[in-house]
Amino acid sequence: MSLIYRRIFIILSILGVLSISASDLPKGPNDKPNLNGVWQVLNTANYNLEAHSASAAMDLVVGPIVPIPHPSILALGAVGAVPAGLSVVEGGTIPYKKKALKKRNENKENWLQLDPEIKCYLPGVPRATYMPYPFQIFHSEKAIFFAYEYAGAVRNIYLEDPGEAPVDSWMGQSWGYWENNTFVVEASGFNDQTWFDRSGNFHSDKLRVTERFTLLNEHTMDYEAIIEDEEVFTKPWTIKMTLYKRIGKDAQLQQFKCVEFVEELLYGKWRAK
Repeated sequence: MSLIYRRIFIILSILGVLSISASDLPKGPNDKPNLNGVWQVLNTANYNLEAHSASAAMDLVVGPIVPIPHPSILALGAVGAVPAGLSVVEGGTIPYKKKALKKRNENKENWLQLDPEIKCYLPGVPRATYMPYPFQIFHSEKAIFFAYEYAGAVRNIYLEDPGEAPVDSWMGQSWGYWENNTFVVEASGFNDQTWFDRSGNFHSDKLRVTERFTLLNEHTMDYEAIIEDEEVFTKPWTIKMTLYKRIGKDAQLQQFKCVEFVEELLYGKWRAK
């Protein structure tokens, strides 16, 4: 068998192992796919949803030859650098309105002062999903609940449409339903304070997010989020990525309630002297 045919055979064999029929999916409550478990992404979307090359830091200033890290983070060296990443946005780029794109660029230039993640504010949706921390789905016959390691964020997913949210909030209001073997979550009622990533991608309080969780097999799940915000974007846009299920002893959330970690940053200047 020639080398090229051997490679084709190997690829087809791998695809055959990975593919799984709906009837073979792990079953959960109400005979639906079992979403229970601790999940995590393996990408760099939290740095930038769009494609980006590696760089010395998120916040760069003019250097003698090339841009260099901001003095506040210079000592971090490679730890403060940005790894390269592919775009998770369908079509490659986010369809900003002209004025909104200018604001996104200003956000990016002032990342150290403006990114809500630095201040340990709640991450919002969909950012909570692809931060570099795991999250856990609790799936029973009568409820679905998401718990996130970052900042202790949580989402109680209503299983009937509760109507408009009574008040805007960081994590918004979510309700979900099944479309065949895909769990769909419609989220709205957000404030305008969260970002989509560390690159300043943002939204208004008109944001609406439709998420789709599709179990592929026991260990992987497709994640899709449709973003709608008529004040900021010219049209709805979609992100897609794979979620991976943790197994073994580390398949559990740890605590990262970071409010106490940023007290000096936020309030240190008011300390009594």
